[in-house]
Amino acid sequence: MFYFFPMFMYFVGVSVFCSKRKHLLLMLLSLEFIILSLYFYLFVYLSFFDYEYYLCMIFITMSVCESALGLSILVSLIRTHGNDYFQSFNILW
Repeated sequence: MFYFFPMFMYFVGVSVFCSKRKHLLLMLLSLEFIILSLYFYLFVYLSFFDYEYYLCMIFITMSVCESALGLSILVSLIRTHGNDYFQSFNILW
């Protein structure tokens, strides 16, 4: 039970990431959901073998840094372009 729920969370996050590719904010939220499912799977795996949770703390710290970087990129793109649609960016063309 504990192994299937994080895998289900991961595949739901990947499917949302693939289906909502027009908005940058929804893509960032689905990436955070994928990271949360990987963190949950790592926590369950390490608790099953009675290991330390130091690696989980490093993983969650790196994921918070990644989300802060993604949010800062989102804010700068909204300030320069006005919205978060990928089709309105002239940089990608």
